[in-house]
Amino acid sequence: MSLQGKTLFITGASRGIGLAIGLRAARDGANVVIAAKTAEAHPKLPGTIYTAAEEIERAGGKALPLIVDVREEASVHDAVERAVAAFGGIDICVNNASAISLTPTEATDMKRYDLMHQINARGTFLTSKACIPHLKRAANPHVLALSPPLDMSPHWFGRHVAYTVAKYNMSMFMLGMADEYRDQGIAFNGLWPRTGIATAAIRFALAGDEGMRHCRTPEIMADAAHAIFRKPSRAFTGQFVIDDSFLYGEGVRDFEKYRVDPTKPLMPDFFVPADSVPPPGVKIG
Repeated sequence: MSLQGKTLFITGASRGIGLAIGLRAARDGANVVIAAKTAEAHPKLPGTIYTAAEEIERAGGKALPLIVDVREEASVHDAVERAVAAFGGIDICVNNASAISLTPTEATDMKRYDLMHQINARGTFLTSKACIPHLKRAANPHVLALSPPLDMSPHWFGRHVAYTVAKYNMSMFMLGMADEYRDQGIAFNGLWPRTGIATAAIRFALAGDEGMRHCRTPEIMADAAHAIFRKPSRAFTGQFVIDDSFLYGEGVRDFEKYRVDPTKPLMPDFFVPADSVPPPGVKIG
């Protein structure tokens, strides 16, 4: 099943995983709505909604760059209506926009707490809610959150509880909406990486340039998302998948192609359950 002619509404798609998902869909001939805040070049962060649109078009898709703040209701609803006016509907909603601060409780200022919960939790709920009326009319509608399995191990909460709860809220919205809209055929799923992914968050917030060398490229997440979108929405919903295990189940065997530097051990990501075993031949850490 190709995504040709499908319309994807992707938050935070000016760079990183969101852009990679858009580019993979564009190679099928999809329409990609780039819903993000970056309209002007940042001195450190690569890409704007306009450079992303150029990449989408070069890859074979049609692009609609829109300045969107997922925290603001009017901004999201306006973007959704403009997307529908441009492309005739929405088939896929990708909740990729996210904020991170890996700080313990006393080191987490409330401004940063609010930012994480407004973008991760409120933004996911609001964007999904705004897209649902249009997804109801789509042939194979999917909503995807870049959010982790709901592993309640205290290990994931004790070190940075504010961030963990913000990310888990995204997953809980997918879980609840999957049940709420099951009879209407809209799929809601979560996708999470087993390893660090080479994005600006790794470079500037977590591990620097050296840390990037221990990551996989965003293309592994894009390929996994593409495989999810090709599944029948009525049959595949309420799932929380790890990128490489899911792709292995879809027939992928070469995971070396996703490594930034094959000479470096892969950095494990947060929130991967202890009982989640990597595919054969894949070593983490």
